Amino acid sequence: MTNRSHDVDPQRRRLLRTAAASAALLALRDPAAAQSGGPLLVRPIPSTGEMLPAVGLGTWITFNVGDDPAARDSCAEVMRAFFADGGRVIDSSPMYGSSQPVIGHGLRRLGQPAQLFSAEKVWIGSGARGRAQLDASRRHWGVARFDLVQVHNLLAWEEHLPILFEMKAAGAIRYVGITTSEGRRHRDFEEVMRRHPLDFVQLTYNLLDREAEERLLPLARERRIAVLANRPFREGALLRQLERHPLPPWAGEIGARSWAQVVLKFILAHPAITCAIPATTSVAHVRENLAAARGPLPDDALRRRMIADVARL
Repeated sequence: MTNRSHDVDPQRRRLLRTAAASAALLALRDPAAAQSGGPLLVRPIPSTGEMLPAVGLGTWITFNVGDDPAARDSCAEVMRAFFADGGRVIDSSPMYGSSQPVIGHGLRRLGQPAQLFSAEKVWIGSGARGRAQLDASRRHWGVARFDLVQVHNLLAWEEHLPILFEMKAAGAIRYVGITTSEGRRHRDFEEVMRRHPLDFVQLTYNLLDREAEERLLPLARERRIAVLANRPFREGALLRQLERHPLPPWAGEIGARSWAQVVLKFILAHPAITCAIPATTSVAHVRENLAAARGPLPDDALRRRMIADVARL
């Protein structure tokens, strides 16, 4: 299989161009098929109780396709399948190259789906320039306001957070958060979580990257903060390793038909996780990812076994 998180391989451009040609097949899809595994798991945003589907869509690398019309249309079809199967949360950043205007292209092509939960970031070293950056991001998306704005990798968070809280109070955004990835700056991250009334945090969590279990995830539950889990597949490296091996028998116990679903179900089984945000350029993969939020999740005993078995692999 290709890289499940970012689908980056030598033939990626060709695949993007040809994928758009098969978009018409989506119209033939049985609308009830997505429900075959049961209802989509939803989780509440603790600060308000608003419910979100437990699997979203990341755009790091995958939507950075420039001005290529076929590639943009292919990303739009990924978004179409995502919304059709019950998805809501799309996450991006100014750091993600052309991802923002590509999202905007898809939203326009799909008629601005009302169910969208837009998760964006401010990523600039000057707090004074943060509003202008967010305005530019909003124009790229073509939305009236963002649902969630996060301080990307804590860059200039001391300057940005007060402004974001002001924007939230004024109704210009709905939720405020911070992000980190790959285990970076967890001590600083924890301190910000303790000191400020955040609605969301975004961090790395998967079968191998579990440092957040020690302090950050328990703190998120204590402080009633929603958690977005990034890098669930380690940009596909984790799946490339796992897919060399057959699925273990216990995968059937949780209805997992692929290693991607195994990984996502492990993440979603943690009670602090609100939504995992894998990225992909594949319609089939986005459907497969959302299907991981249907059916049973592993209990604590099985999660421990999953950790041990994957470590041996």
